[in-house]
Amino acid sequence: MTNNNHAVIRRLLIPILTVLILYCSPVQAFTFKIATVSPDSSAWVKGMRVRAAEIAEATEGRVKFKFYPGGVMGDDKAILRKMRVGQLHGGAVASSSLTNIMTDVQLYGLPMVFRDFAEVDYVRARMDAGLAQRLEDKGYVVFGFPEVGFARAMSIKPITSVGDARNSRVWIPDNDPGSAQGIAAFDITPIPLTIVDVLPGLQTDLIDAVAIPPVGALTLQWHTQLKYITDLPLLYIYGIFTVSKKSFEKISEQDQKVVRNILAQHALTVDGLSRKDNASAYQALLNQGLQKKLPSADEVSEWRGLAGGAVRDLVKTGTVTRSAYETMLGHLEVYRAANPSDTGTGLE
Repeated sequence: MTNNNHAVIRRLLIPILTVLILYCSPVQAFTFKIATVSPDSSAWVKGMRVRAAEIAEATEGRVKFKFYPGGVMGDDKAILRKMRVGQLHGGAVASSSLTNIMTDVQLYGLPMVFRDFAEVDYVRARMDAGLAQRLEDKGYVVFGFPEVGFARAMSIKPITSVGDARNSRVWIPDNDPGSAQGIAAFDITPIPLTIVDVLPGLQTDLIDAVAIPPVGALTLQWHTQLKYITDLPLLYIYGIFTVSKKSFEKISEQDQKVVRNILAQHALTVDGLSRKDNASAYQALLNQGLQKKLPSADEVSEWRGLAGGAVRDLVKTGTVTRSAYETMLGHLEVYRAANPSDTGTGLE
């Protein structure tokens, strides 16, 4: 065989051998670095550690997770910034933190849009997938919208009417334009603070009222400075568990399916645990001395009327898109027509 023939064979074999080597090589393992401000003891973090072990087993160790809970990587803004530069791959963050990516992520958190969990479940079953896909189109793979619960007014002075709230120093999260616009419709002048500044704010009388789910008030120890809890769900609070699409595509399509399936189940489990925890926390707040205040029917009507105006203004200014809001409203109208009873407690 001539040298020329050897050269031809080498040229033919090299591409074939390269393909075979790449095909037969083991898939590169990848570890997702995930951060959240939720404490290590939270249902979401504890559950994620279990699910991470399941994913590692199902992918034969190719996909692993490392968690940074309790805000050690900073607040939600810092987590998203670190995701953009690749220092983190994902996080569980507040829905409002992604409004600059897609405004409709705050759709479920519009003031008093839901009256109880049955309405939440009906709407989310029909809209979660679409919202998740829209975020994925923008580079964020979403594995669920973990529920935190219904926020209630908790205060140092009793609050049942809108007038009571106007005479209070009400906290809202710092850098949350949606909350600021929503509360403005009630003619309430809020005091924006970061989460870590709320407890000192209550202790120094800078603020005297907050809106938060019961489990949050207990976990953050805010209840130690409060005396009353108003039995009226004001806002539905939830987060977003997401990883960057760029990092997600570093694992094989087969492993992507495994991760999606396991974490989708985790999202449902967390929602159920969150509801149980909030019901228990609500009772614990009462047991520890907080007094329950019940708004009258007229007061509830006033709250809801002003909330409706706030929502219309938020739609008008583009805080959420009209099309998404009208879709959600259509689902609510269908549900309420079939289920006219209205408990309005948000604990069922």
